[in-house]
Amino acid sequence: MSIEKKKLTFLKPDLESEIKIPYISHGVSAGFPSPALDFMETSIDLNKTLIENPLATFYVQVDGNSMIDAGIQDKDILVVDRSIEPGNKKIAICLIDGEFTVKRIKVDTDCLWLMPENSSYTPIKVTEENQLIIWGIVTYVIKKI
Repeated sequence: MSIEKKKLTFLKPDLESEIKIPYISHGVSAGFPSPALDFMETSIDLNKTLIENPLATFYVQVDGNSMIDAGIQDKDILVVDRSIEPGNKKIAICLIDGEFTVKRIKVDTDCLWLMPENSSYTPIKVTEENQLIIWGIVTYVIKKI
């Protein structure tokens, strides 16, 4: 089992950018193709669409693969909201003992765990000796395919 010792890259959303991307508002079939429709093209600003609480939200670029079974891979961008209350089973950006990590929170009756979503990594048991700050909860994953 390995422990991930990498850095996360924090990015601030530019909510003033007004970059609008064409957006087709009806769904695209992922099964059988559907007949061509007169689709309505509108526009979308991803900063405004993905961010519910602008003053409390930031982006983080992932460095490592400890969360691959949760669909979070190396170089993915996470949308993180600091206004969401941390809780059991939520994925969080955590500062533990001076190092940032992204892990799933697991609350036990007597302790807290930071759980990787990759069996190659060891869960982190948070004890009284650790300094833990939960910086925010992951709300979206943006990935290149």
